[in-house]
Amino acid sequence: MDSTAVRERAMNVPAEPGVYQFFEGDVVLYVGKAVDLRSRVRSYADPRSARIRRMVERADALEVAETDTETQALLLEANLIKRHQPRYNVRLKDDKSYPLVQLTSHEFPRIEVTRDPAEDATVFGPFTNKGDVETVVKALRETFGVRGCSDHKFAGRERPCLDYEVGLCTAPCTGEIGEADYLGDVESVERFFAGETGVLADPLRSEMTAASAGQQFERAANLRDRLAVVESFHGEGGEAVSATGDDYERHVDVLGVAVDGDRATVARLHAEGGQLVERDRHRIDVPSDAEGVDGTVEEEPVPAVLSAFLVQYYAERDLPDAVLLPEAHGDEEVAAWLDAAGVAVRVPGAGREAKLVDLALKNARTGTGSRDATRELAHALGLEDAARIEGFDVSHAQGKAVVGSNVTFVDGSARKPDYRRKKLADENDDYARMRELVGWRAERAVEGRDDRPDPDLLLIDGGRGQLDAALEAVESAGWDVPVVALAKREETVVAPDGEYDWDGDGKLQVLRRVRDEAHRFAVQYHQSVRDDVSTVLDDVPGVGPATRKRLLGRFGSVENVRAATVDELEGVDGVGEKTARAIADRL
Repeated sequence: MDSTAVRERAMNVPAEPGVYQFFEGDVVLYVGKAVDLRSRVRSYADPRSARIRRMVERADALEVAETDTETQALLLEANLIKRHQPRYNVRLKDDKSYPLVQLTSHEFPRIEVTRDPAEDATVFGPFTNKGDVETVVKALRETFGVRGCSDHKFAGRERPCLDYEVGLCTAPCTGEIGEADYLGDVESVERFFAGETGVLADPLRSEMTAASAGQQFERAANLRDRLAVVESFHGEGGEAVSATGDDYERHVDVLGVAVDGDRATVARLHAEGGQLVERDRHRIDVPSDAEGVDGTVEEEPVPAVLSAFLVQYYAERDLPDAVLLPEAHGDEEVAAWLDAAGVAVRVPGAGREAKLVDLALKNARTGTGSRDATRELAHALGLEDAARIEGFDVSHAQGKAVVGSNVTFVDGSARKPDYRRKKLADENDDYARMRELVGWRAERAVEGRDDRPDPDLLLIDGGRGQLDAALEAVESAGWDVPVVALAKREETVVAPDGEYDWDGDGKLQVLRRVRDEAHRFAVQYHQSVRDDVSTVLDDVPGVGPATRKRLLGRFGSVENVRAATVDELEGVDGVGEKTARAIADRL
C-alpha cells in the first residue's frame, strides 16, 4: 500500500476505539490498537519507522474492528497478536490468549467459552476473567436454555440429555422447543453481550427474591453472587480486574527486561506482603528496529517489550496492586487500562523498590548459556526455534498402573505450571502407550482445548520405536510440531531423518534435562498410583514391597528392570548380589 491508498482507507474508518490489521494476502503482518482508529490509520501514510514503512509497502489490505471500549481494543489486540504471531509485532511467546464467547452458526446455535472461535461464529469479548465469563455463560444457559453440547452429542438424539433435566438447555435436539422460539432466546443472549445487562439481571433478581421468600437461603445467596458478577460485567473499564482498597499494594509485580538481538527476556518477581514468593521468566520475540508507541524507532526496545508484556501476560491473571518497572513503558492506552484497574505503576529511582527492580534485571540477564544452547539445538535440527520443548515419558509396572508425563521447558528451564500427566490404558506396550500419550496432547492442541502454546519441539524418552509411535500420533491429529527422541543408554538423538551423536555438548545437555525430568515426573506419578499393583517382582525371593518400590523408582518399569545388568541392580539400596542375580534369573 502506498501513502495515497492508506489515506483513502483512513477516510472510511470510524473515529472510534478498535483494532486494525495490515495484511499481505491472507497473512497478518501487523496488529495495532487505537483510541481513534481513523487518526491512527492515517498516521501510517507517513510512518516514521523504517521497519513500519517496509511493512506498509508489503501490505495489500487493511481491516479494522470497532470495540465498545478502549480496554476491549487493548485486549483484542493481544488476542490477535497471540493467534496470528505477526512478524512486525513484539510478541510474548509463552502465554495464553484471552477467553472469548462464541455463538456458533448452526441452525440451533451453541454457546461456549473459547480462545479459538470459528470463522463464521458470532464472537463477543475478549475478557480477562475467565471465571466471570463462565459464571455469566452458565447464568445465560439457565435463563434462556441455549445449548452448550458438541455436534456429536446434539445429532441423532431420541430423548433429551441431562442438561435439559437440570435446566441448562431447552433441548432443540428432540423438538422440545421450536426453531423460532429458540432463536428468540439466542437473540436475548446477543442483547446481553451487546450491553443490555437487564436482559439477564432482571430474571436473576426475581429468582433471588423468590428463593429468599421461600426460605431457600443458600440458593438465594448463590443467585446474589451470580447477580453481582452479571451487573459488573459491563462496568467501567471493560473486564479488567481491579484491586480493592483493603488489599492495596499487598500484591506487587516487579519486572526486569534484557534484550538480546531479536529476543528479549522479561523476569517477573512477585511479592506478597513485602515478601518475594514467586519468580519466573518469559520470552519475547522482538522485531528488529522495534517501533515505539508513537511510531518512532526505539534504539533500545525496552518500552515496547514492557507494553506488550503487560497486556499479553495478564490474560486470565489477576492484576497486582502495583507494578515496578525499570523504565516507563510509554503506552498511553496501556496506562489508561492499568489506571482504570487501580494498578499503581512506578519506576523507582532509589530505595528498596529500586533494589527489587535491579534484582529483576539480574534475573532477566541470567540463563544466556541456556538460550544459546537452544538456538544451537534449533540450528542443528534445522528448526526455526527450540526455546519451548515438551518432553514425554511413559511409566508402568508390567503393563499395570500405566501413566504418562508431559513436561515443559522454556529456554532450558523447567516451567512446572505447564506440566501435565495422564493415566493411560493398562497394557504392556510402550509404543502404543506413547502413541496414546502424544495423541492426547496433539488432539487437545488441534481442537483448542489445551491452554498452553504449541511447543517448538517434542522430545520423546526412548528410541526409534517410541519416536515412530509419537510421529504417528502427531500426523494423525494434524499437529505440525517437530519430534525427536533421546534414548537413555546411547544418549543418541533420534530424528525422523537420522541420528545425531553430540557427545555431551550444550545442545545435548538441554535435551537430557528435559528427558530426565519427563522420566522423573512419570515415575513419581506412577509410584502414587501403583501401591496396590502386583508385579512379577513380587515372586522374586528377597524382593518385598519396599525393595520393589525402590527398584521401580530407580528404573521406572519392570521392562527397564529386566533390561538392567546385575551390577546396575546391585546399585539399588537393599539389593545384594544374591537378590540381583535372582531378579535377573526370574525376569
